[in-house]
Amino acid sequence: MYHAVARTPMLATRDLSVSPDAFAAQMAVLAERGFTPLTTSALAAAWRGSGQLPPRPVLITFDDGYAGVHGHALPALAEHGFPATVFVSTGWLRGPYDTGGAPDTMLDWPQVRALAAAGVEIGGHSHTHPQLDQLDDDALWFELLRCREIIGDELGTRPESFAYPYGYSSRRVRRAVRDAGFRQALAVGNALGQRRQGPYAIRRLTVRRGTSTEAFTRIVEGQAIGRSFAAQHALTQGYAMVRRTRRAYGKAFPTRD
Repeated sequence: MYHAVARTPMLATRDLSVSPDAFAAQMAVLAERGFTPLTTSALAAAWRGSGQLPPRPVLITFDDGYAGVHGHALPALAEHGFPATVFVSTGWLRGPYDTGGAPDTMLDWPQVRALAAAGVEIGGHSHTHPQLDQLDDDALWFELLRCREIIGDELGTRPESFAYPYGYSSRRVRRAVRDAGFRQALAVGNALGQRRQGPYAIRRLTVRRGTSTEAFTRIVEGQAIGRSFAAQHALTQGYAMVRRTRRAYGKAFPTRD
């Protein structure tokens, strides 16, 4: 799971960004070690029994829709012939649907169309990037349907795949994502994706600014996953408890990515 690919990201996105050179090196690792990237929809189709997984399958995904995915990541992907999935928050992208609030420079719609034309799957990531499990039913439904509608209008086809903003979901949210027409959805979890997680809770591993090429290699080889993400798991579990408590009392609170 990537976010921004940028040389000089904004402070708000720096930790969850990678440099163009680091991204290129990481794609080279995948190529050298015989991994076969595929789109989220292709993975889900294979797991549903309508397709066969290639050797050493891996997903390359990007959340939010930062401009560097087109400017920096796409050339590195094209060099190796790698597909990927970009999950866009439609209200953050530059253009007629922009609601403001994006933390960095985002893709515009011509760039999104260029990515799609290059074989990148475009998935949904809500309209304004809220914590979906904190919304009431009407607001949740709006975020999902507005996102899917805009992508469909701009690209000519409705998206099949979705990623939860901040990685947060609940049984209610997952059911709404399914009912909105998405056929699969990705969480975070910082664990290897497995069929038993189900099509609406597939886990991913976070790649950050501080992820070295050596660490990336260990992660994609499935080595020391628990140790590599132990601190993040502890923070996630603690924050989840706080969020559940505050949700129960109906209180607003700050967000984390």
